[in-house]
Order: sequence, then C-alpha cells, then structure tokens
Amino acid sequence: MFTEMRLSAWSTGIRDKLSLPLRIILWNGQQFDLSDEPPRVTVKVPGPSSLRYLVSPSLYNLGKAYVEGAIEVTGRAVDMINIGNALAASGIGKTQGRLSRSLQLVSPHTRKKDAAAIRYHYDVSNEFYGAWLDSGMVYSCAYFEGGTEDLAAAQLKKIDHILTKIGVQPGQTLLDIGCGWGALVMRAASRFGARCVGVTLSENQVQLARERVRQAGLQDRIEIRLQDYRDVEGQFDRITSVGMFEHVGVQHLPEYFRHVNKLLAPGGVAMNHGITTTDVDNRSTPYGGGEFIDKYVFPHGELAHLSTVIRTMQEGGLEVRDVENLRRHYAKTCATWTENFESNAERIKTLTDPKRFRIWHVYLAGCAYAFAHDWISLYQIVCGKAGEEPSQIPWSRRYMYN
Repeated sequence: MFTEMRLSAWSTGIRDKLSLPLRIILWNGQQFDLSDEPPRVTVKVPGPSSLRYLVSPSLYNLGKAYVEGAIEVTGRAVDMINIGNALAASGIGKTQGRLSRSLQLVSPHTRKKDAAAIRYHYDVSNEFYGAWLDSGMVYSCAYFEGGTEDLAAAQLKKIDHILTKIGVQPGQTLLDIGCGWGALVMRAASRFGARCVGVTLSENQVQLARERVRQAGLQDRIEIRLQDYRDVEGQFDRITSVGMFEHVGVQHLPEYFRHVNKLLAPGGVAMNHGITTTDVDNRSTPYGGGEFIDKYVFPHGELAHLSTVIRTMQEGGLEVRDVENLRRHYAKTCATWTENFESNAERIKTLTDPKRFRIWHVYLAGCAYAFAHDWISLYQIVCGKAGEEPSQIPWSRRYMYN
C-alpha cells in the first residue's frame, strides 16, 4: 500500500522537478499542491487503492483512473492533458515512450469485429455528436484556409477542398467510404452535380444521413447505404475516404487499396484523408496514449506511418499524385471540439452515461495535444490507377485553390 508519507515524498519530488499547477486531495482531507501557483487541476483520491494510478502516471493509467471513477478530476480538459503528459513524460514511475506492437499479434479485422467497433464509437447518439460538432455534423479534420474561420466554415472549406482536388464534375459518380452523416455527398451532389453513394457501418449515421438527404431533396442523386466497404461493387469516377481508413488495420491496407482500385473507374481519381502516426515503425502514441485510445475510444483502430500508407497504396495498384499535411488543422479542429464539448457539458451529460462523458472529455483534448506535438498527423493523398496518364488532372496545383 502506498502510504501518505510516501505520497508526501513523491509529491515533493514532482514539485521540485516539474512544478505543476496540480492539487491532490486525499480521502482524509490531506492536501498536496505540486506548485506555488494556483492549481488548474484538482484530483480527489477516494481511497488508498487509487494512489497506484498516480505513482505510475502513464497516460493509460491516468486516463483509466479518471474514466473508471477511481479518481475525481476537475479542471479544463486542456490543463488535464498538459499535466498528465508532463507527469507521463517525466519518467516518474518508469513510464515508457512509444510502445511497440507486433502486427502479427493484432486481432484480425473481420466484418463482424469492424462493425462492432464502429457501433461502439459512432452509435452513442446523433444528439451526442450534434452537441459539439458543427451544424453539418462533420467528424473529421477541418480546413482553416485563412486560420480564422469558425468551425462550420472550416468544415465546408474542407469538403470543397477535397471535391476540388479530385476534380468532381457534373454527372460523375462518387463513392464516399465512411460517409458519416452525409455532409460530403450532399455537397458533392448539390454544388458539384455528382451522383453519389455513401456507405457507413453506423446505423445512427445512416438514419440521420438519409433524413438529411430527404430534407434537401437530393434522393435522386444520393444513396446512403449501411454497408461494409468490402461489399461495395461497381465502378465510380471519384472515390473519397475521409477519416475511415484508421479502422482498416495496418496489415489490411494493401487489400483495402486494392479494393479502392477495383472500384475506381478508368481515368478516375480517389482521395484518402486519414490520421497517421509519426512513428516510422507504426508504433502507438507515447506514454500509453495509444493503449487508452484502443481500449476506450477506437477498438481495433490502427495508425500507419505515411511511408506505410504510400507503400501500400502502390501495392494496391494506385499511384500517389498529391500529398498534403493538415496536422495543425486537426490540432485546431480538436481544440475547437474540446471547447464546444466543455461549453455544452451539462447537456452532454444528459445524452450519455458518466463514463462515456469522461472518455470523450479527455479524448478530444488528448487528440488536440497529440496533433499539436506531432505525435500523429493527418494527410490528404490524391491517387489514381498506377500507369495511367492523369490527363484529367491539370499540370499545376493551382486549380485546387480556385
């Protein structure tokens, strides 16, 4: 058992080494301040058994303790994450850096497992996501063209940026793999004149997306399907995948891109917009952060390094034609989501259970931190069938910004 005397020595060591604006309050009322400045975060420890999480302060241990209710934490999420990362990075408790993971031991991705993972993450409720996303319900990296746009404007710019990059023309067919609540296909149909199919494994997303399509009068141009991407057939002039390939699994990326290639019509253009790790060996984010995400947020999710994505695209018969890094755009997006989440906290608490509230509270702020510190990144990659002459793409990238 970790005694109060040992805790006092531990807190003194942290205070001398890090000086964090953190207050720890024990079950008996005893209080430890880890800095001379006013505390920004307060941790209440309900009993001696909870102290083990603090003395081995990996992001996984701290996140688990908060989520499971082993400790009570008050403060802004951004401060919670900053302090948690400082503790984890300090080496106190022998916290590890990036954890290696043998891809041979990763649970295989099956239709059943992938559908269950998607339902776990996305089928909380549409009202839950609507409480902190923009009005278009876009749950992916926004594009802050000037850096000053509000979230709704930046999300619309992101969609237009994608559709302009891949050169969508009136009458063309477009497949959106992982269509979410339908914002991209609705824009592609209404502004660019495309005929669209959107697929997702989330029943909640399908229901709302179909209703939004109906309300917009776009039923003749958009079909929303509850369907696994592996079961899609036919060919499409344009294909988009936005925030979906993170669920595919690193080992399955060649297979995934081969299927995209199969679905892409001759002369067609595709874009993959997704999160990548910045670790060249495809290892998890540092200090147990990836372990927390896998257990509580995205079961079976895996991030590949950009080099792995490009290699597996080529293995799938696709040629990379354009790559754009939007890392800082996602840092700003996640920071905005965090602010929205906290501003609407009381309403959100009525839309889900306390545990899930705490998961998303730290998850969104943790993602903002990870993107801001280059632990993870976001790339838009435009591609076409390998060996084709991309005559439909202009010589200069200038067309992307018209």
